[in-house]
Amino acid sequence: MRILVMGSGGIGGFFGAHYAKAGHDVTFVARGAHLAALRERGLTVESPSLPLRLERVTATDDPASAGVPDIVMFCVKLWDVEAAAQQLAPQLGKDTLVIPFQNGVVSHRILQRVLGAQRVAGGVAHIPSTIKAPGVIAHGGGFARLRVGMLDRQRDPRLDAFAQAGKDAGIDVEVVENVDRTLWEKFVFLSAFSGVTAASRQPIGPIRSDPDLRAVLEAAMRETFALAQAHGAGVDAGYVDRQMQFVDTMPPATPSSQLNDLLAGNKLEAPWLSGGVAAMSREKGLAAPVHSTLYAALKPYINGAAVK
Repeated sequence: MRILVMGSGGIGGFFGAHYAKAGHDVTFVARGAHLAALRERGLTVESPSLPLRLERVTATDDPASAGVPDIVMFCVKLWDVEAAAQQLAPQLGKDTLVIPFQNGVVSHRILQRVLGAQRVAGGVAHIPSTIKAPGVIAHGGGFARLRVGMLDRQRDPRLDAFAQAGKDAGIDVEVVENVDRTLWEKFVFLSAFSGVTAASRQPIGPIRSDPDLRAVLEAAMRETFALAQAHGAGVDAGYVDRQMQFVDTMPPATPSSQLNDLLAGNKLEAPWLSGGVAAMSREKGLAAPVHSTLYAALKPYINGAAVK
């Protein structure tokens, strides 16, 4: 299988490496120091459960150099979705399937508009991972899974082949019937987790053990849950309670990717996370005071101002 990994950070780098290790033709699209390291030194995945080292990988900053892929793992940051989709469009074959693994619930709609609905599936990645250093992906352990599905809920042999190849490579990947619900389930948790960790500058341990921060985390989840219900996503009534139980099992030092970006002085995805919840809630006539406040607190750092 020929796989193009568009965005080779914590998600694309980790899962793409395992597909490459299993013998698939994987090309990593990256830039800057990360691209240089991939070309010169290969790719290292540091993980307590799924470590690996690839001495040589195919890496580029130009997807056109990779030929026509069977699958595109679309893993760029949310602010790059539109531009990356436009760059990718001319390189797709008639049977190429693009699977976005961004946070939030909007990237697949952008891709469908730019690339065509028949070329876009839905994807959800659950993994605590990041670029530790150029050419090095660090996985915090605990979980690493992909959930994929066609947005029209039909089976597709392209997606089935991708999932089976992932299982053969040792990846926890499943095809789900209702991927829209799966996207919203992650968004309920991730929008709150990313917002509270970034606004407080704390990983999950101090947040869950402090009654005030814990209450903010739960309230933020319930705001996004209400939005999911308004969108008819089918997230069940006990979901937030189960996620709060899950929070208590996470390694206490677990940060969100948004907290990592904030501390590194990188751009933030806040406009599509807490900002997105606030905006979509207004459209639905719902109140979202927690996410509105989290977004306002993060706005000064959205374009990459370092925290002092």
